[in-house]
Amino acid sequence: MKPDRLSSQPAAVGIDRLVADIRTGHFERSLSALTAVGALVTTGEIFLAHDGASFGNRMMWVPVVLGPVGAAAGVAGFLSARMAKTALPVASAMIVVNGLQGTYLHARGIGQKPGGWANARYNLEMGPPLLAPLLMTMVGGMGLLAAILRRER
Repeated sequence: MKPDRLSSQPAAVGIDRLVADIRTGHFERSLSALTAVGALVTTGEIFLAHDGASFGNRMMWVPVVLGPVGAAAGVAGFLSARMAKTALPVASAMIVVNGLQGTYLHARGIGQKPGGWANARYNLEMGPPLLAPLLMTMVGGMGLLAAILRRER
């Protein structure tokens, strides 16, 4: 390990660096920014998938609307400690709830295909993607985690 320029101690690398960033509060801002990016990327994918299904159910619009809200809260949390503790957890909690709701709705959609769950092998491939809404849930979870982490001074 090479010594850090400001101290005689070796610079932390790998998992030690991550742990140090969490202890010092550097990771909170990074996770807020990652939440913003993840929300935008996931929203784009959701929009394309739901557009392919012609937005057949009005509920398909909810994650498309919540994504930019989560992205804005992530950017605000990156820039402001106050927003990281107020807006980010609220937006992230809504995203988590919607992701879990989407998982239920996708499971219900698979069950409504011909043969329902008895024909699961086919319906899992041809129906709505069962686990895809959990990606949005994970983005919301990142925002919630960022909100509870210590902020750098």
